[in-house]
Amino acid sequence: MRPASETMDGPLDELAQRAGLSPRWTDYRGIARQVAPDVLRSALAALGFAADSPARVRESLAAVQAAAVGTLPALCVGRVGEALPLPPALGLRLAAGSVVRLHLEDGNPLDVRLIGDGRGRSALPALDVAPGYHMLEWGASTLPLALAPARCPAFAELSGQARGYGVAVQLYSLRGRHDAGIGDFSALAETAEVLGRHGAAALAISPVHALFSADVHHFSPYSPSNRLFLNVLHADAQAAGLGAEAAACGLDQPAAAGGELVDWPQVARQRQASLRRLWDYLSASLIAGIDPLGADFQRFVRAGGSALEHHVRFELLHGLQYGSDPARWDWRSWPAELQQPDGVQVQRLAAEHMHEIGFHRFVQWVAARGLAAAQAQASAAGMPIGLIADIAVGTSAGGSYAWSQPQDVLSGLSIGAPPDLLNRFGQKWGLSTYTPQALLRHGYAPFIDLVRAALRHAGGVRIDHVLGLRRLWVAPEGGTGADGVYLDYPLEDLLALLALEAHRHRALVVGEDLGTVPEGMRERLADAGVAGMSVLWFERDYGYFVDPSRWSEHALAMSSTHDLPTVAGWWRGRDLDWRQRVGHLQADSEEFAERAADRKALWGAFEYAGVARGAAPAVDQPAAVVDAALRFVAKAPAALALLPIEDVCGLEEQPNLPGTVDEHPNWRRRLPQPAPALLATPAVRARLDALQATRGSHK
Repeated sequence: MRPASETMDGPLDELAQRAGLSPRWTDYRGIARQVAPDVLRSALAALGFAADSPARVRESLAAVQAAAVGTLPALCVGRVGEALPLPPALGLRLAAGSVVRLHLEDGNPLDVRLIGDGRGRSALPALDVAPGYHMLEWGASTLPLALAPARCPAFAELSGQARGYGVAVQLYSLRGRHDAGIGDFSALAETAEVLGRHGAAALAISPVHALFSADVHHFSPYSPSNRLFLNVLHADAQAAGLGAEAAACGLDQPAAAGGELVDWPQVARQRQASLRRLWDYLSASLIAGIDPLGADFQRFVRAGGSALEHHVRFELLHGLQYGSDPARWDWRSWPAELQQPDGVQVQRLAAEHMHEIGFHRFVQWVAARGLAAAQAQASAAGMPIGLIADIAVGTSAGGSYAWSQPQDVLSGLSIGAPPDLLNRFGQKWGLSTYTPQALLRHGYAPFIDLVRAALRHAGGVRIDHVLGLRRLWVAPEGGTGADGVYLDYPLEDLLALLALEAHRHRALVVGEDLGTVPEGMRERLADAGVAGMSVLWFERDYGYFVDPSRWSEHALAMSSTHDLPTVAGWWRGRDLDWRQRVGHLQADSEEFAERAADRKALWGAFEYAGVARGAAPAVDQPAAVVDAALRFVAKAPAALALLPIEDVCGLEEQPNLPGTVDEHPNWRRRLPQPAPALLATPAVRARLDALQATRGSHK
């Protein structure tokens, strides 16, 4: 990384920009930086652009320039009611005044006269048609066309109420009557039912993406194998409507598990053993497909198509490879013939292990039925939104999605973050995702499929690191996070498609926009109907806590997140204690004294807002602080206030401590009781009543 005053190779610079890479960027101190040429070459190679010599750079640049003019996109994206310039390959060919036919998604044709765009190209005029996926036809040629509404649906539009509140939970943390050591979809349905009766409009959950069945130690919900499928450790027979079948095959209901932490390896072995026993019992009838359950299973498999088939093949192969040699955890270390999802050897192994292939289809079916039942329970309890799903920013580079789509993902690049005040070497998260080129090549199908998967059994979606719709920091493998570059994504097209899918699913869209945000990004998201996040700990102004009346009306109002301290934990300094314990903070750090001053500032803000009075509570008495904090957040102008269940219950420990792996029990903490008992305690009931009184209720 070099100061921006240094010069670069002109053609390499141009090729990088055409590939979506930013040769220059501004760091957290406001200093302009320039990406080193070798980093650009590595990133370009990972994106499919040869750049290892000046001649190869020129060849790649010529190919990119030719494609930009002469190739039609796989999908053209626009907005209802707005003129849409046609792509150069078409807009230069059809003159203004030409008539084309638009085949609407409902089957009706519409003849449209093209207009000029003022730059020598033709354009579709503003059209008053239903949002959807249509087809443009001229002569013998066609072009798929997506026309989206102006914005994602607003909370009021979806709920019929101006304001409401919701609760956020870590799914694994929930307890049920028979949870077997981990929160499952039955426990989720129970929680939704109780919160719905208390007037909650929404229940946000941690990611439920598919992990790695063969690796019981890989359990971070934000490092999945595949975001199109589900974490089967949350699947249970009762939630899927298979309780009678489970009993018939001798699966006893487990006693409710104790312990404060999820033992992921033990849970994984037990849950998978139970599901295998159920599959052995049901497999013949499900494969035959002659009864209602079998017919539903067969419909699920058909709907899953090649994506499901590739995922279950990966699960089989990962079990065989990693199970025999731990060094083969990553599919890129497998024999070449096993790196081809539809290759002869992979198909042969799948045929030889059909019962195992069937098992992995089965557990996805069980999980999907359970999640659908939880959303149905939320709706039945009166929640107008219900579940808010969470989409992780990427997938593991060694997972099933990357294996099944190697030509479409960031091969050799890791998503991360540039250097900042807390991490001068930057960050590499070991995550991959689809490339911008793959999105364009496939008509945005990877993005559309991802959003649809998240909304299939939910009334809303939270997009982790929503800035990734505009750009991602990517770093070549082998270096540090500092050796990275920003990769641009087609923000406007992605926002339009997000609005279209949210419109079709009648879903709320939330974007995690914390941290450093490019200028104008939050305003653009707000215009597009994507709600941001206003978090108590970050709503500061010169050290003072900002009164909630000044918080953004375009963002969810929140007391904390899974990566930040709970209110009770912050007041007691549990986050500081943990950071000192893991070596991130010295015992004589000024932060301990600063926390004492911050406590006074927070209580003063509470008093000013009218949610607290009298002297501030002692450090070891946080209950009144929690009460005041929830009332404080509830006063914000946001349409939806979303409170972590840890704060609703006054708990002190946070789910995740960033910057740690095993030093802190990340993604393992469990709630002390099942939701019906936990939410019925006097203190918690009083907080829920206060939220209803301040925010309103769907009842």
